[in-house]
Amino acid sequence: MKNIMDKLTSLCKRRGFIFPSSDIYGGINACWDYGPMGTLLKNNIKAQWLSTMTRLRADVVPLDAAILMSPKVWEASGHISEFTDPLVDCRECKTRFRADDLDFDPSDPKTPCPKCGKLGTFTEPRMFNLMFKTFMGPLEDATSVVYLRPETAQGIYVNFENVRISSRKKLPFGIAQIGKAFRNEITPGNFIFRTREFEQMEMQFFIRPEEDQKWFDFWKQDRMNWYLSLGIDPKRLRFHEHGPNELAHYAKAAFDIEYEFGFGSDPWHELEGIHNRTDFDLKRHQECSGKKQEYFDEETRERYLPYIIETSAGCDRTLLTTLINGYREEEIKGSLRVFLGFHPKLAPIKAAIFPLVKKDGMPEIAEKIEANLRPHFDILYDAGGSIGRRYARQDEIGTPFCITVDGQTIEDQTVTIRHRDTLEQERCGIDFLRQRLAELIEGS
Repeated sequence: MKNIMDKLTSLCKRRGFIFPSSDIYGGINACWDYGPMGTLLKNNIKAQWLSTMTRLRADVVPLDAAILMSPKVWEASGHISEFTDPLVDCRECKTRFRADDLDFDPSDPKTPCPKCGKLGTFTEPRMFNLMFKTFMGPLEDATSVVYLRPETAQGIYVNFENVRISSRKKLPFGIAQIGKAFRNEITPGNFIFRTREFEQMEMQFFIRPEEDQKWFDFWKQDRMNWYLSLGIDPKRLRFHEHGPNELAHYAKAAFDIEYEFGFGSDPWHELEGIHNRTDFDLKRHQECSGKKQEYFDEETRERYLPYIIETSAGCDRTLLTTLINGYREEEIKGSLRVFLGFHPKLAPIKAAIFPLVKKDGMPEIAEKIEANLRPHFDILYDAGGSIGRRYARQDEIGTPFCITVDGQTIEDQTVTIRHRDTLEQERCGIDFLRQRLAELIEGS
């Protein structure tokens, strides 16, 4: 798996998916920039998530809350007191580790450091808060401290009443948000799997307390179905239930959707969490703000704090999953073919347009096809190099369909559509090309 991750990292830089942040200055640890292809892929993932959560559902509405919030929000949520990881250092090589990530007891004097191999060199564990602290305003003192949000969920909770009243929603209903979050991770790594700046796709569903199990089960399966709809291999997806020692302080029940990423001693890692948060969050914000967060049910004439079912996905981890899931190598006639088998609706470029040669009117026809398709699809025009090299470039960015204008086009106004996954080719009339591409993308 390490070999594949190395290949992916190289491919992503070479083909414009992901670059090390501040690359010309040597980079900065665990921060990444998304290039043209990566930005398109990421936007497609977010669009699919938002569409599934909000456009296709009448009971979930979108929100975009601020990154900077009152420090009192983080006091109420428990992040200032609870959002910590145990940290140990090797006295010999100075490497830092999360104590809960180690598969051994760091206090054992016979334990070797995984980095330098020396025995019994670990410090006592100390708790390390993961929030980035900064200051708002001209003075840097205790009164001007603010934090970069470590999650997007709290922006939803503090806006519960604003959203409920303005959108005239009755329970059950949800609030969905995509946004940046920041965590000062002790041990970031594995490419974009764990970074200090990342995007979350979170939805908080507000319900009657007695209906919590029904909705927990519903969202658990619904979220798994979403990944399957993106073409993720079902054999590499599974549920992991949190045991009593794993549950967060706010959770009554929790499941992770895990993907077999393949790195580390355990190849399975969290992709998304589904949590029953009970009424913990609204209760805490009601207590700390003094503002009522209770819901009045007009049908039952009851007043109560709603329970919350949370679905929390990492956009960057989902993108990494699509890269690993889609990476293919196959040998054809002694040559190695590398391609990314993205689901067409996620692919950064839906179709590439090629003139077979730069003469006989083929470039002009190809450019006209590009102009006609561009308002409807993400399209790329490429006339450079042999047709084989152009196919190879599109394979490496996961383009599902390549359209070639050739000699027959001049005769009958048809083009060749080459399918990425099967290498099959079909002829299609230029006038029907838009309709055919839409069918191929939607029908996949």
